[in-house]
Amino acid sequence: MWQSNGVRFIVAVFAALLGAGVLAAPPSLADPTVCDYPACTPGILGGRVLGAPCDNTTYYAFGVDDGYVPPAGQPGRLMFCGSPRRYEPRWFRSPPMAGVKDEGAACQNYQNYVAQAPDGLFLICYAHDGIMSWVRADT
Repeated sequence: MWQSNGVRFIVAVFAALLGAGVLAAPPSLADPTVCDYPACTPGILGGRVLGAPCDNTTYYAFGVDDGYVPPAGQPGRLMFCGSPRRYEPRWFRSPPMAGVKDEGAACQNYQNYVAQAPDGLFLICYAHDGIMSWVRADT
């Protein structure tokens, strides 16, 4: 008899938690979120070395130095994978980063900043045609 009451109790607790939203599905990943800093930017690679070769200048192009490597490395320094003219890509010191932004969105408060699009595209705030907007940084 107690087993039937125990099952009823579990069902009642489960129903109460579900009704309270405790067991509800998490919010959709499509919901807008604000990310204005490197700390909330997904895909930043650890263990990078300033000046070392890198392989992706277009998507998820940011990295940080995990440890101090004299004379170039500094812990936590934000870097980006870039390709100077006619040279192989390598890690460079990053300008200030504005987190995750949308390509083509206005960026008047972020002049000289870089960002990452939601799909990982490397962006830069660029003044053109009388406006400032986030544009691809790899072109």
